[in-house]
Amino acid sequence: MSSALAGRRILITGAAKGIGLATVTRFLAEGAGVAALDRDAQALAGLRGRFEGAVVNTVQADVAEPASVAAAIADCVAILGGLDGVVNAAGIDLVADIEAMELAQWSRVLAVNLTGPMLVMRAAFPHLRASGGGTIVNVSSGAGLSPLKHRTAYCASKAGLQMASKALAMEAAEFGIRVNAICPGAVETDLFRSGINAEPDPQAPQYEQGKWEVAEHQGQAPKPDSSARIGIGSKRLPPHKNNSLHTKERTFELRM
Repeated sequence: MSSALAGRRILITGAAKGIGLATVTRFLAEGAGVAALDRDAQALAGLRGRFEGAVVNTVQADVAEPASVAAAIADCVAILGGLDGVVNAAGIDLVADIEAMELAQWSRVLAVNLTGPMLVMRAAFPHLRASGGGTIVNVSSGAGLSPLKHRTAYCASKAGLQMASKALAMEAAEFGIRVNAICPGAVETDLFRSGINAEPDPQAPQYEQGKWEVAEHQGQAPKPDSSARIGIGSKRLPPHKNNSLHTKERTFELRM
């Protein structure tokens, strides 16, 4: 990541854990002004004293709640004095057989993983335009590219986020706003571990086929900080540089 982040005003959702927290850490180290948004008030409180010599602004909100998102974006803009970029890292998982999956479970996954980023982008868009352009990074998943058994809702939500990013990139280009989706593979986070532990019927033959290739990743899944190399660089790139990038690599660096 380059020093182009210095002074940039960035909103990060899902900021209290995993890739979101690693992104907050990396961006603060690069000199960005950060607003950390999460629904976990206790975890957010722990962030405030975590970074020595750096100020992290925290905002509590549930990205699946329209009113909560609108108020949170307004607070973030007021705190930061504007907005130059957004990282949508909030997300949840669901491991369930199709016959056992309840509609409420399906709806919640799509509400957080797909509708949530849309609500954040919609609320942030006028502020990015007011800044003369900016960058939106949506954290999708390799599961949106390659399906996983027992994760119908999760895979669908992440695939949908990729296409939403592509479509919005076309719309946003004329305003100098770039929209990208990144698709990390397995990363050692609480979400990853909970998904592995929740796999139904571990004795079933399909278990080994349907989970996150644990044999391959056991002891090798990268830490969240290795997946936090997300660059929100100069906002003055020409419109043709506005595109949606997908990668399934375990570690990645995205410069925009």
